[in-house]
Amino acid sequence: MGPDRLSPLDTSFLHIEDHVSHMHIASVMIFQGPPPPYGDVVRMVGAKLDLVPRYRQKVKAVPFELGRPVWVDDPHFNLEYHLRHTALPAPGGESELRKLVGRVMAQPLDRSKPLWEIWVVEGLDEGRWAILAKTHHALVDGISGSDLLAVVLDVTPEPAQPASSTWEPHPEPSGLELVVQAVENLALSPYEQIRAARAHTRPLRRALGYALEVAGGLFSLSGLVRPMPLSSLNGPLGPHRRYAWASTSVDDIKRVRRALGGTFNDVVLASITNGFRELLLARHESVDRVVRTLVPVSVRPRDPSGKAVGDGTYENRVSAMFAELPVDIDDPVLRLHAITEQMKDLKDSRQALAGEALTSMSGFAPPMLLALGMRLATRAGQRNVNTVTTNVPGPQFPLYAAGRRMIRAYPYVPLGGQMRLGIAVFSYDGEVNFGITGDYDSAPDIDVLAGGVEDGMLQMIKATEQPAS
Repeated sequence: MGPDRLSPLDTSFLHIEDHVSHMHIASVMIFQGPPPPYGDVVRMVGAKLDLVPRYRQKVKAVPFELGRPVWVDDPHFNLEYHLRHTALPAPGGESELRKLVGRVMAQPLDRSKPLWEIWVVEGLDEGRWAILAKTHHALVDGISGSDLLAVVLDVTPEPAQPASSTWEPHPEPSGLELVVQAVENLALSPYEQIRAARAHTRPLRRALGYALEVAGGLFSLSGLVRPMPLSSLNGPLGPHRRYAWASTSVDDIKRVRRALGGTFNDVVLASITNGFRELLLARHESVDRVVRTLVPVSVRPRDPSGKAVGDGTYENRVSAMFAELPVDIDDPVLRLHAITEQMKDLKDSRQALAGEALTSMSGFAPPMLLALGMRLATRAGQRNVNTVTTNVPGPQFPLYAAGRRMIRAYPYVPLGGQMRLGIAVFSYDGEVNFGITGDYDSAPDIDVLAGGVEDGMLQMIKATEQPAS
């Protein structure tokens, strides 16, 4: 049996990382108090480690980059190294918590160890406490990240019992073994991928249909060659981060959908559009333009109800579409309708399918070429894409940590290339929360964007109260 090799997409998240852009995602979770003893949190996570094997594995590179890196057991795994314990300075408000998130997320994960950390944060006002769960994007994408959250936390106030089994790490392969396996994989992989593609594309008519859909998506993606106008949204990044958040409710978004039309995601994007509009106006920049955003799309298999189906791993299963946020439209209803029409056209264009196909093709490329390609793609996108907005549905039921109920969860998305702002959206137990990441040096006004997102939602709610003309 060969090594557990990283996928091409997961490998790319390692390759595009540099001294100012760190590819980890995070969840900032706020709990009802009082905070539990630290040992209770250690026992909670320890009881779930068998369910998340990647938490005990590290990435090991293949010598001379003859193959993609592999996951190997960490023979020196120490749970308490990954579980950090800290406290906020007085007065312990949400501002202090956001500053802590910015500092923690500006630091890279240690690649010689499993790529995750969990910070237990005490000292939050109103008797609350928090957990900051930081995980490298190579280990988990947004959708499976929410599944992982449900695994590590408890679904009832009664903590899970620790696992009775004892874990023994598999021997770490030597560099020579990895070289031999990589050479074998290089010879076999194209055949195996073609064989798998044939198995999934029978009959021929189905294969031709898939090819036509991908071709249509590639034609749509070709529109990204057109650069966006210069603005403060893009430029060199510094090593430090700012973090802010905004909130609304699932009920309010559904209310807007029923009254004004569009999908759940359309309403979210309309709120974000207003945030960027208000930010540009506050910076005295023109809004006679659009803001182009990368929108990650899950390509995980789905059941008949439309819910993503897990495959037993936490590997990335994402592609992307590129939307143009109409910041030039002041009217909230017209803004939402413009986004709805655009997103329908994007879905019809099969952009996400084309992006997923290109990612799969990269599995044939030698790792060094893949690394070069990802870096070039990131740099080329510095004027073609202004931001990233990702929307992940989370559990709509309460979760618990050491018997304490989680009352709110905010996501964190990394910055890359020359995108100075990014927004992640996470829904949990009736709330929809926006986590906003900004470059510390160029986005001191990140709160304007957060306020604009909430204001955009209020504008649409107010529009639902107006009688139809």
